Parts: sequence; C-alpha cells; structure tokens
Amino acid sequence: MKSVIKAACGQFQPVFGETTFNLSTVERMVRAADADLIVFPELCTSGYELRDRDEMQANAISVAGREIERLKLLASDTDTHIVLGFPEVDNGRLYNSSALIEPNGNVTRYHKLHLFDREKNIFDPGDTIPPVVETEVGRIGLMICFDWIFPEVARIMALNGVQIICHPSNLVLSYCQRAMFARSVENGVFTMTCNRIGSEARTDRTLTFTGGSQILSNRGEMLAQATPDSEEVITAEIEPKLADNKMITALNDRLGDRRVEFYRIITD
Repeated sequence: MKSVIKAACGQFQPVFGETTFNLSTVERMVRAADADLIVFPELCTSGYELRDRDEMQANAISVAGREIERLKLLASDTDTHIVLGFPEVDNGRLYNSSALIEPNGNVTRYHKLHLFDREKNIFDPGDTIPPVVETEVGRIGLMICFDWIFPEVARIMALNGVQIICHPSNLVLSYCQRAMFARSVENGVFTMTCNRIGSEARTDRTLTFTGGSQILSNRGEMLAQATPDSEEVITAEIEPKLADNKMITALNDRLGDRRVEFYRIITD
C-alpha cells in the first residue's frame, strides 16, 4: 500500500443519454489528473433526470459490458483507481450504482441504499452493506449521494476499517457538503464527494446541481474544493493510514468510546 496518494475528483456536467461522450469526458479527466484515485459524479454515464424505468433501462450499462471494459483498460493504462456512478440493470433489477475499478482489473459494485425523491420511481434500492475494499491506495468504501444523510452508512464502513470514503453525487440540496465534515470527523476518515454541475429540465421541474466537489481529511480539514459551477479536476495528497488512528484525545477513541448498549433503538 502506498503511504501517500494523489486523490482527485472529476467534476463535470454529463450530457443526458450520451454515454460514449460522457465516458470520453471521464477518460480525459483521468489522464489529466494523473492521480492514484479519482472519483466522478453519480450517474455520470447517463445524466440524472430519467423519466421512467424504460428510459433508465435504455441508458443502463452492465459491469460485464463494453463500457466497464473500457474503464478497466483506462485504469490499467493510467495506473488509476476509478470510482464513478452509473445506471445498472442486474438480474432484472434496476440500480443506481457505483463501481470501484482497480488497475488490476478488479471491479467492486455498490447499489445505492437510500433513494432520493423520484429515484424511488425509477430504481430498486440496494440490499447489501456498502463495501470496503483493500487496494494498493488504501481501504476504499463506496456510498452514493443521499446516503450522506444517514450517518449509519459511513459508520458501518468505519467499523469495517475504511480509510477513504468515495462519494459520487448529484447534489441539489444546499447542505450536503457541510454535512460531510461530520462524516469525516465522527469516523476519522477521508471523504471524497464528487458532485456534478449544471442543470436538467427533462420533466416538469428543473434541477440545478450544486458542484462544490471536495476532499476532506480524517479531521474534517478541507484539502481541495471545486467551484459551484465549473468543470474541473481537484486534487489533494492524502495519507490513508492516518485514518487508522481513531484517537481524539489521549483518553478518547472515536470507535472505542461508543456506548453501543444504549444505541439499540437505532436498529429497530
């Protein structure tokens, strides 16, 4: 495992329905970033505002398909760990998914647990816990967008040893980026929230995305932050092993001081 890595977020505006074009943008940003780990937005291969499940299926990709194969070749060619979001059909179910694609060809999927607003009309909810993957650049965990509002998601990954949480997003609310400070501090982990920019008006509403992609340290320090409305790649050097130290003071451990016997109601 590398002691220090270059981490990046690729913030851009996907063109709805143009998978090939959007993947070209991803490739361009990966090569420009020259990073060890890069995160892209939620549903960045398709665009966000899918009208119905039929349209979702028309824009879906498969982990066994040519799009992921293209990304596997890109990861290998650039020695980059790539995380991005996409619509996926898997065994007849429709998921809002993300994947970690490693240079060695390994692919780890995550199906979004907490669907936001009209996503409930399009996608099936995920049914497995967020993965934590041991890689050459650290132990990486996956969550997607609205998962941020449920602190249990980041906490279960922290309990499973995560060092870096990768968080593809299509944020429209104004306070997620600030909330991720808490996810980093309460768990002592690095978080990488990659948001998209621009707007979509494909239904009876217009959605405007807030940009502001960010990389936070295990102490909640802002290591890099994008603007609200520009395509850009942000980068920061991080030391993943720092996330293994859960001490706040000499007498306080973030995880060890938990009084779990008083938290049982959370799981009811």
